[in-house]
Amino acid sequence: MIRATALLTICFFLAACLTGGQNVSPDSPFAPPVDTTKDAVDPVIVGWRLMGAGEFELALQTFYRAANTHGATPEILAAAGTANLGLGRLGQAEDLLRQSLDKQPNHAETWNNLGIVLMEKGAFPEAELVLKKAFALDNGESDAIRDNLRLVLAKTENPAYDDEKIQEYKLVRRGSSDYLIRQTPE
Repeated sequence: MIRATALLTICFFLAACLTGGQNVSPDSPFAPPVDTTKDAVDPVIVGWRLMGAGEFELALQTFYRAANTHGATPEILAAAGTANLGLGRLGQAEDLLRQSLDKQPNHAETWNNLGIVLMEKGAFPEAELVLKKAFALDNGESDAIRDNLRLVLAKTENPAYDDEKIQEYKLVRRGSSDYLIRQTPE
């Protein structure tokens, strides 16, 4: 009898905890309840926010989750490629960026990011061609693409250009923000 009463009291207490959280005071130390009636934030947006915070691994995982939800769209492939570039995984970044360009060949930002991958790999002639294409598709409006093109032209003419200085490459994302990746000297 005592066990049954104790069990019943615990059940009522737990039920009160589950339903009573709707009227949580603003001064409460507990987290507010989750509104499950609203839609979740798009994982692509979350991934780009993580990229902006420099959390490339988390962003990559988020982009892969977005691919499971939305499919492997050119935007998600380019985003995952850019995250891999941030992680220094140049082969994976190149593959994903090229897959994105196969599906959407006129996207200047993806061409720019592919050019950065090629520069990192030391393929300056191909990087020059890729960045010229990005510059042409963008009509020369992006400062980041222009700066990257200038850098690859200088490196093509003189491969030892600024070898001892820190090189700065500018990643461009789809949308309104620019991301900067710095190459550290070895």
